[in-house]
Amino acid sequence: MKAAFLGLTGSGKSTLLAAVSGRKYSNSGAAQIEEIVVPVPDDRLDWLYDLYKPKKTVRATIDCLDVPGLSFADDHTRASARKTLGNVRTADLLVLVVRAHGGGGVKAEPLKDIADLMTELLLADLELVETRIENLQKQITKPSKEQAKQKAELDLQIKLRQTIESEKPLKIAIKTADELELVKPLGFFTLKPLVVVFNTAEDNPAQVFETADIIDSSVQTISVCAEIEYEISQLDAESKNEFMKDMGLAEPAANKFVRSCYSALGLINFFTAGEDENRAWSIPLGTAALDAAGKIHSDIKRGFIRAETMSYSDLKHLGDEKAVKAAGKMRLEGKTYIVQDGDIMNFRFNV
Repeated sequence: MKAAFLGLTGSGKSTLLAAVSGRKYSNSGAAQIEEIVVPVPDDRLDWLYDLYKPKKTVRATIDCLDVPGLSFADDHTRASARKTLGNVRTADLLVLVVRAHGGGGVKAEPLKDIADLMTELLLADLELVETRIENLQKQITKPSKEQAKQKAELDLQIKLRQTIESEKPLKIAIKTADELELVKPLGFFTLKPLVVVFNTAEDNPAQVFETADIIDSSVQTISVCAEIEYEISQLDAESKNEFMKDMGLAEPAANKFVRSCYSALGLINFFTAGEDENRAWSIPLGTAALDAAGKIHSDIKRGFIRAETMSYSDLKHLGDEKAVKAAGKMRLEGKTYIVQDGDIMNFRFNV
């Protein structure tokens, strides 16, 4: 999973990313996109460690792209921002970070900032649509085996252009899986899942904003104070819990951020566990056991026989694998079994 962090200059985007990754923040003003691996917090892995005492525990991760702050003040900065955006079309998810607190002589206008960012994403998509239409119009004049597919895509691209011209995101224009298959490789921004993070003031970190006029209700939104969360991320476990209690915070930003990302992308975690290694694997909701096996290794998928499966909740409730088996809660699942969040799986295979 790859998430691109986007925000206007001064949004607090890099501070937030330092907070959720636990790394030291460096105000270097870097002009290059930086990739930062963020481990996914999961209390279930901590409990499994206490049970199995494995040699190694491996968490699921999110690859986060820290994109340089964007500015659309004039033609020069807009062109630079558009070029920067062109380098993150491979991201699976967009995280828009907006400043929701004043200070430093800067007026906070978070809703305007979201609107401005969404407009620029639409315009970037429009450029790509128009380029694709121009190319397809040339291609369909030459007889080829791909001509029917090219004609279908051209019709769709024209529909997409009309959608953008009506100031709507492209996802409302895609009606079928076949249409999505045609355009998904192009990496349109307004087809991607979206999370909006409000970087709030220290005295009101959970402030809620009404965004109905700017983004649709399916978009995940969270409010955090990046400065506070960064301070929390740099503390040891005991100090962290005490500090959060003093601030009235139930959990660190990393937990809220990861939950929002997983929800936006429709992801779940399953686990493999034992004396050698405990590991969390992130997969799309609705993944079959055969494909989950392939997430671990292609050989396991190729030689799949059965998946020995138990739920985390059953294991925790009953205490250990022996008790799970005695209670009849250990299952042998086939290739088409749909993996559930929290499943602990041991794949039997032969190659």
